[in-house]
Amino acid sequence: MKPSCSIVIRAFNEGKHLGRLLEGISRQTIKDVQVILVDSGSTDRTVEIAKENGVDIIYIKPEDFTFGRSLNLGIKAVKSEFVLIASAHVYPVYPNWIEHMLEPFKDPSIALVYGKQRGIPASHYSERQIFNHWYPNESKNPQSHPFCNNANAAIRKKLWEQNVYDESLPGLEDLAWAKWAQENNYKIAYIASAEIKHVHEELWRGIKKRYLREGMAFKTIYPQEKFTIIDFFRLFFKNTFNDLSQAKKDHEFFKECCGVIKFRWLQFLGTYLGYQRSGPLTWQLKQSFYYPRNTGGKTIEDSQKNVAPINYE
Repeated sequence: MKPSCSIVIRAFNEGKHLGRLLEGISRQTIKDVQVILVDSGSTDRTVEIAKENGVDIIYIKPEDFTFGRSLNLGIKAVKSEFVLIASAHVYPVYPNWIEHMLEPFKDPSIALVYGKQRGIPASHYSERQIFNHWYPNESKNPQSHPFCNNANAAIRKKLWEQNVYDESLPGLEDLAWAKWAQENNYKIAYIASAEIKHVHEELWRGIKKRYLREGMAFKTIYPQEKFTIIDFFRLFFKNTFNDLSQAKKDHEFFKECCGVIKFRWLQFLGTYLGYQRSGPLTWQLKQSFYYPRNTGGKTIEDSQKNVAPINYE
């Protein structure tokens, strides 16, 4: 029998986090799932942990890795109609995470679903604000733009067979695929109740590198777009001011001040350099990727208010 869904996890030295994700999967309301780990040369206990949990393992050489290639290898082994994609350093908040990710596929026009992401207390303050901005508390089904994120997403395998992930991109393979889906009259759904915690443990230089990579990818996907030095400074000051204003409301201004300035500088410096290495952004995409907004409350959707979170302790 086909599983209800297959979960593809990309990993490199994720032994610290993988066990928690696999535990979260095991405690879901939907039990008949296939789990596939695509490992790109881990030297820690990542593979051992996967084997202990009965996970199917696919290996890719580090020199052959791209985000798209890793996903394509994993999806080739999928037995289900639906492919749920998760980073190895995320874990679901609620036991109905898979259930809520699959629900929108009842509409045959839905090609892709992605869910809410939140940081943990140890996450950079500005990254927590980015998550709040990119993944609001209200679902949007369907949404009008192709923004999504493969740290917490799901697609139809039959559509992947028509258009595999772009293996040449240094990042944003999810955006490129979503753009293709919308151009072919399919829809994208954002489901706020399908929430995960996303644990980024980057050094400062890693932040710059991540946004540089994504800037290069964005320029490849949208070659007519530009990110000028004016955009760099305008977005740096706007986002920094917004973060510090929120930090003041949270009574964390002095604790987070230096970190906010450093994070936002590296974020937009990386983005600027990425664009130079590869015209103007559409307003809709600029809003999705760069512009802050006040998110205020910490409420969740009504559908989750009576659902107890998974206790990982």
